[in-house]
Amino acid sequence: MKMTVDLKEHSYPIYIERGILKEAAERIAEVYQGSKIMIISDDRVYSYYGEALKKNLSEKYECAETVIPHGEPSKAFETLPGVYSSLLEAKISRTDLIVALGGGVVGDLAGFVAASFLRGIKFVQIPTSILAQVDSSVGGKVAVDLPQGKNLVGAFYQPKAVFIDTDLLATLSTRFLHDGLAEAIKYGCIKDAALFEKIAGYADDAALLADIDSVVATCCAIKAHIVEQDEFDTGLRMLLNFGHTLGHAVEQHFGYSCFTHGEGVAIGMYQLTKRTEELGMTAQGSAERIKSVLEKYNLPLTAGVEKAQLLDTMARDKKKNGNSITLIILQQIGEGVLQKVDWQEVPKYLG
Repeated sequence: MKMTVDLKEHSYPIYIERGILKEAAERIAEVYQGSKIMIISDDRVYSYYGEALKKNLSEKYECAETVIPHGEPSKAFETLPGVYSSLLEAKISRTDLIVALGGGVVGDLAGFVAASFLRGIKFVQIPTSILAQVDSSVGGKVAVDLPQGKNLVGAFYQPKAVFIDTDLLATLSTRFLHDGLAEAIKYGCIKDAALFEKIAGYADDAALLADIDSVVATCCAIKAHIVEQDEFDTGLRMLLNFGHTLGHAVEQHFGYSCFTHGEGVAIGMYQLTKRTEELGMTAQGSAERIKSVLEKYNLPLTAGVEKAQLLDTMARDKKKNGNSITLIILQQIGEGVLQKVDWQEVPKYLG
């Protein structure tokens, strides 16, 4: 399956095909005519797929790799000098290509490296987690974290292509399978009630994985449509941050060592919807439906920390503008809206 993110001169294809990793060199040649590639991956993903990818790419290209430790702590400034040095040692130039092989951390970091090294070189995404396949590999948001919060230094920098091979999900642990599914549930909440009900209805993880291509395709299509209308996140694209304002604060509060990104988003989606339902802003029963599907996939509902303790982190959220912040709330399942809120009123939405 192929779809296109239509951004005029920055347009690019998304391919969703089982087994496409084995055809990487041939497919990359459709969007890149150079001679040299640097693979950026993490130690866990590279141990599964890195050597096979490098062997395949080496049939057409001069190929090197740089491998970072897995996990959110690697998405930091401290990681960058080593990666930049690897690019220099491999004599990567502006006409060469970075291949991001990994989940959200690798994709965000590699994209930021591509945006900043030599003031910008081409890159493609090969996402290996559900979270990256349904969300973070598409749309061109690339970033690193600061101690004060997530994704605070970054850029909008679109890939040349996204190659999604759902066979790669076979090596995901159950926890990270469900972690990524939180982002797919988000899409159902904000834009597609049928997707929400489909995810809620799978008998088990095996049934989910048997149909995962359709879930990935639906999420990518929704995101592509939104990004085409608002590439730089000034309006409509903020919908994609449903659950993220509180979720990012939860992740950061625990030093990225307790809750995964998807788990933080799950907490944010449920807690905000429970409160907006109490305030009469969201259709009755919505929070309970979200709770039910999150519990089905063993996703958390609460962080076990007073929400007031998270306000300082939330104050650095990128959706905050002066003395107000844009919250994403649901009118009902499948219909998210933007709500501009005075900062002093935010505690009311936290309960």
